[in-house]
Amino acid sequence: MKKKEFAVIGLGRFGGSVCRTLSEQGMEVLAIDVNEEKVNEYASIASQAVVADSTDENVLKSLGIRNFDHVIVAIGDNIQASILTTLILKELGVEKITVKATNDYHEKVLKKIGADHIVHPERDMGERIANNMISNNVLDYLELSDRHSIVEIVANERLHGHSLLELDIRAKYGINIVAIKRNNDIIVSPLASEVIYAGDILIVIGADQDIDRFESEVVGE
Repeated sequence: MKKKEFAVIGLGRFGGSVCRTLSEQGMEVLAIDVNEEKVNEYASIASQAVVADSTDENVLKSLGIRNFDHVIVAIGDNIQASILTTLILKELGVEKITVKATNDYHEKVLKKIGADHIVHPERDMGERIANNMISNNVLDYLELSDRHSIVEIVANERLHGHSLLELDIRAKYGINIVAIKRNNDIIVSPLASEVIYAGDILIVIGADQDIDRFESEVVGE
């Protein structure tokens, strides 16, 4: 199977992290930035690293950008350059474009010009950290969409000794316990007869409002 080819434009903290991770996964990655120092930093990490101005259509054409499976625009400090780059990529017919948005205005413009996927790395990470801070019971939080998440919640005494069937969490709260971590074991797709013990880590998936209600009513302190 042909390796997917990615291009990462902008090698700041977010773009650099994407470039490094994709490269570690064995993907073909072209790293692009206007800053020569940053390009040199990723020269030994990416398959190819070039100093280039992504707002110049001819430069992107010469790099064969339209042949890449997925282009990530991670330009952080120059909204105009980010928008113009995205526009050129769309016009050149790039198959999939993911763009880092700096603010809501930036996101609105990106949506209008046809970016396939828009990320807010700082905001998303902020939400994740805030969710972890709010409750001692929530260990980890992963946003799946605007309204759905996967959350790790520590079971308390109120849940201790009860089976999933007795608790009937799915019917009462509309959420699913997809796995239970117990010491070094993990029970995936637990049966209805599975008994929960205090200290178990419940991996829950569902709508944010349903998870919040379960957390506040059942495991909240």
